[in-house]
Amino acid sequence: MNVVRRSLLEGAGGAEGVVVVIDVLRAFSSSALMFHYGIEELVLVRTPEEALALRRADAAWIVAGEVKGVKVDGFDIGNSPSEIIELGERFFRGRRVVLRSSAGTQGVAGAIVTADEVVLGSFMTAAATARYLRRRCGDTVPVTLLAMGLQGHSRSVEDEGCADYLQHLLAGTPYDHLATVWQCLTDPFIAKSLRGERPHMPREDVILVLQRDLLDFCLVARREGERVVVGATRDLHG
Repeated sequence: MNVVRRSLLEGAGGAEGVVVVIDVLRAFSSSALMFHYGIEELVLVRTPEEALALRRADAAWIVAGEVKGVKVDGFDIGNSPSEIIELGERFFRGRRVVLRSSAGTQGVAGAIVTADEVVLGSFMTAAATARYLRRRCGDTVPVTLLAMGLQGHSRSVEDEGCADYLQHLLAGTPYDHLATVWQCLTDPFIAKSLRGERPHMPREDVILVLQRDLLDFCLVARREGERVVVGATRDLHG
């Protein structure tokens, strides 16, 4: 399989083939958990104003996300996997969510312009994503692994580590998840969350997002008019 590595917002421009936009901490881990709890649709947007406009048009929308990691005033929820788990299926089942984040949703918006298809990447869905990519791409369509990093501007150990894991699953390159977890736990930025110094990013979020292969579906983004809509693809064993 032809696997290409890119990083950050600059790597989103001109990305080709099937592009896996990776945002482990936290947007696409949160997205996966919301589908796990039964949302019907996820729309990705660039700005908080776009997200709030959807709810003004239809009050049934859940508005989720952050700016620089912090929940936006007027949003229903932030971008926290632990918050999503606390709310659970009763809150999410059958609902539609619009999500804005500082890295992941921006990367999707950039990559979808030139990509054949865009997939949302996280550790939680990695094995299912790899199965989907093997079936979808074979040996002909390139797979671009796009690690979004910190707000799309500087590389992060968790997103690069997830790209390493996906490359391992797709192409057989070496990978050591224990080493990746340790790099994450000792990373200065992540360590602040583990010490409770970043209240908007609970330590529980760090623990949750590093869990591999929890969910047996792949998240695929597509354009529907002016919107970028995400759906869960579950028939991965055929």
